[in-house]
Amino acid sequence: MTEPQPTAPHRTDVRLAHTADLDPATLKAARTLLHDVFDDMTAEDWEHALGGLHALVHEDGVLIGHASVVQRRLLHGGRALRCGYVEGVGVRADRRGRGHGAAMMDALERVIRKGYDLGALGAADEAADFYAARGWQLWRGPSWALTPDGIRRTADEDGCLHVLPTPGRPLDLDTDLTCDWRDGDVW
Repeated sequence: MTEPQPTAPHRTDVRLAHTADLDPATLKAARTLLHDVFDDMTAEDWEHALGGLHALVHEDGVLIGHASVVQRRLLHGGRALRCGYVEGVGVRADRRGRGHGAAMMDALERVIRKGYDLGALGAADEAADFYAARGWQLWRGPSWALTPDGIRRTADEDGCLHVLPTPGRPLDLDTDLTCDWRDGDVW
């Protein structure tokens, strides 16, 4: 009688591609996936996920995971910082808990650490522990947005914003953080 052979651990392959390099079918699949993951996803939310690098996970030719990082400017301590802002992180419901989200974030965090002054994202309460375990830190200070009408407080976002410091860029997590303007949710 032979003993069963242990199965190899599942390996998730993540494809990184700029929005400009994705064909219309892939973009449509990503948008559909995110609409399935987030009940309240808006056209602006999808727009926010475009223009940067996408981390994509396919299984048998079907897109099951998406995340992206786009460049934004955040004001902190009197400086405008180049921020890798994470958007549209989602994994198909029947494929969650298998490391796909972590694999996508590994790829995006590498980009952030090497190409930006810091990373930032807005996290739902149920995702906060996932990001904290990866080294993302909760922003404790007040949040603001640079709007067409001047700098405005975004108190509803307080307690939801997380940052990923990069080497050599100390952050004071208890001070003001101001984001650049965009349509829809500013954070």
